[in-house]
Amino acid sequence: HVQLVESGGGSVQAGGSLRLSCALSGFNYRAYCMSWFRQAPGKEREGVAAIGRDGATTYADSVKGRFAITKDNAENTLYLYLQMNSLEPEDTAMYYCAAGRRDCYTPNYWGQGTQVTVS
Repeated sequence: HVQLVESGGGSVQAGGSLRLSCALSGFNYRAYCMSWFRQAPGKEREGVAAIGRDGATTYADSVKGRFAITKDNAENTLYLYLQMNSLEPEDTAMYYCAAGRRDCYTPNYWGQGTQVTVS
């Protein structure tokens, strides 16, 4: 069955770094675009970064130059990462990994989320 399992969230001081991970399995992930979304309390969920089937990346303006999305294929599992540097309190949110068949920012599958808190 389809699984997207995030890890790596936590609490960090402003200026610090975190690396989020997501293990994807149970579907033909090679045919999907992968992305990270986030949702802060009282705000809508927003796309943060995406990586296409060809490895091309896109980022929200608010994280350009600070975040980096990468992926790594392993046997039967795809690992998706989000390296977050120079974190700001405004980056505090629940972060979700996602996979979209037709559009990077219109996912078909979602992870359960991992909390990032920057103080």
